[in-house]
Amino acid sequence: MQVFLQTLIGGLSLGAIYALVAMGFSLVYRTMGLVNFAHADVLMIGAYAASTFYMSTRLPFAVAMALAIALTGLIGLFIERVLRPLENKDFTLMLIGTIGFGMVLQAVAVLIWGATGHAVDNPVQAAPIELFGLRVRTYDLVVLLIAAVAVVLLVGFLQRTKRGAAMQAVAMDHEAATAVGIHVGRSNAIAFAIGAGLAALAGGLVGPLLYVNPTMGGAIGIKGFAAAMLGGCGNIPGAIVGGLAIGVLDSFAAGHFQGYSELVVFLVFTVIIMVRPLGLFGEMTVSRA
Repeated sequence: MQVFLQTLIGGLSLGAIYALVAMGFSLVYRTMGLVNFAHADVLMIGAYAASTFYMSTRLPFAVAMALAIALTGLIGLFIERVLRPLENKDFTLMLIGTIGFGMVLQAVAVLIWGATGHAVDNPVQAAPIELFGLRVRTYDLVVLLIAAVAVVLLVGFLQRTKRGAAMQAVAMDHEAATAVGIHVGRSNAIAFAIGAGLAALAGGLVGPLLYVNPTMGGAIGIKGFAAAMLGGCGNIPGAIVGGLAIGVLDSFAAGHFQGYSELVVFLVFTVIIMVRPLGLFGEMTVSRA
């Protein structure tokens, strides 16, 4: 029972990171109907930036994370601005453009930080917490807390601010939103910036858990994308549930199937998607093609 609970907590911590990635995917898809294939590499840049600010300049971890989020937010704005002329004109070229941006970001990472990668010191030096016989890593709880705060802030922004309401209006019908005076391009830019910020937050948090390297975005990004699809791409609550589900499944599969854990995770994911093609909380979006 203790092993089960410890595996569950570890899975939820990893799932919280996948949920952050999935929310970034879903936010852009919900607003623009576009899958941002550069999202995983933005996560990688965020992980490198946060670790560099934290370890090289000796800034507090929270400050390093904030700077990394700001940096990737600017990258998100830049990507959206370059793709904006293609909005409602060439959807396929927009998809190819996001893939191209991902390749450029990987090349930039190798140019700046090299191809070998590095480990990141755990920013939480507190000893594991013992609770009812369980030894829980303090950093796992920190990850869960930060992810929960990010979810609350995002939901609050979307539901309680005028800009968030405008973004939701664009998601429902961008032509009607334009007719009532909503600046669609600005809403898209904000979606890209927030999505990039969520990716950086996920990358910064996963740095102390994994090895930061130029290809790390691929492994985390594909599971974040799977989480978004599992929850229903474009559905923010679904992205959270999907991320936690993928994380817990990944954790238990690693404990029971070792080297075949990813195969098990994606087999289960494939079966669920075959039964529920739109995901657990399927979301329909307006076609931008």
